[in-house]
Amino acid sequence: MLETIIALYSVYTFLKIYIALMQIGFVNEEKRKTPVLMSAQEYLSAGNYAVAKGKLELVSTFVEYLTFIWWVFAGFAWLSSWVVVEDSLIQGVMFLFGFLLFGFIVNLPFELYQKFKIDEAFGFNKMTPKMYVLDTLKSTLLFVILGGGIFALLVWIIDSYASWWLWGFVSMFTVAILANLLAPTFMALFNTFTPIEEGELKTKITAMMNESGLKSDGIFVMDASKRDSRLNAFFGGLGKSKRVVLFDTLLEKLNTDELLAVLGHELGHFRHGDIWKNIGLMGLLLFIAFYLFGHLPDTLFTQMGVIPEAGVKIAMLLLLLPVLSFVFTPFMSAVSRHNEYAADEYGSSVGGKDNLISALIKLVSENKSFPKSHPLVIFFYYTHPPVLERLKELGFDAETMNAEEPALPTDGIFQFMDKN
Repeated sequence: MLETIIALYSVYTFLKIYIALMQIGFVNEEKRKTPVLMSAQEYLSAGNYAVAKGKLELVSTFVEYLTFIWWVFAGFAWLSSWVVVEDSLIQGVMFLFGFLLFGFIVNLPFELYQKFKIDEAFGFNKMTPKMYVLDTLKSTLLFVILGGGIFALLVWIIDSYASWWLWGFVSMFTVAILANLLAPTFMALFNTFTPIEEGELKTKITAMMNESGLKSDGIFVMDASKRDSRLNAFFGGLGKSKRVVLFDTLLEKLNTDELLAVLGHELGHFRHGDIWKNIGLMGLLLFIAFYLFGHLPDTLFTQMGVIPEAGVKIAMLLLLLPVLSFVFTPFMSAVSRHNEYAADEYGSSVGGKDNLISALIKLVSENKSFPKSHPLVIFFYYTHPPVLERLKELGFDAETMNAEEPALPTDGIFQFMDKN
């Protein structure tokens, strides 16, 4: 069984590396051609940014694979020898914290390089090392409190029920829904949310929300500029806790009509029930994951030199979940791309097609997203249609646009929180 698991993970790693290499080669070639949507300088800069991220992803994927091999051949047994506690619940929770701490240490250099080297070089990162440390401490404390409780619940379920995978799924799906509900509260620990000032913008946003049937607890401006220069907006939370959040960077760049068009896109997701569709897809993935990993034979753990205790089983689920997610990614991405077209249509109808296009033109230079990608990248990873296709659906053929005119944004400009 261990050989099968290693073979599957190896195929998964090979595909990720192959796709990354195809993307790097594709962008390196395209960035030297006639610019599309951007000026020549912006086009080259966006291409360089995409390549830099791709190269870092290549190294990260390779290290991830080495880490996986270490875990299954020695890591689980090594960690088990360090975590020796009589109480099974405490033992399971400590094992999981140790497992995640090791992963955090391995991934930390890549996160720091992305943020303070790549993002800073291209003008995105505004976070100071002090701010990063404080954010990390806050998120760690929050995870220890909430994650510890979740881990304890899962360990107790595994120790108490033969069909633990089913009850584990139910509990984690419930937690996922609660996380969406409480997302604005968690974000307030890291950002300042200020109610939007009275005026034309607030009045028009409120009218648009009322027309779509959206009820929220307010419209807020988030001080995103202290961490990143990119522009964004989102509807956070569920039910009555839902709130409209505008990044302060967005308010600086777009006029009222353009903002309304962007928010109209998000209202399209609300009108079409896309938030609940995404939660349903996530629930399906969780169910399959718990079913499959809940039926792993004990011989697998014996081959790794460990006892199939609760903490070990959960850690194995976390270790293999990316493989299962990768298999489902093309399907979930295809569904998401379909939803984006519909949201664009609604956004253009309530906010004005020209305003939506105008907003995209202003946003692209801020986000530095390269407008073209390899077909494999689009197939696997694009949760939004390629921008050239989105613009054509809006009636704007960007490929005929003069390269020196203002740029249009690429895939990802509407990647707001309610998609996750």
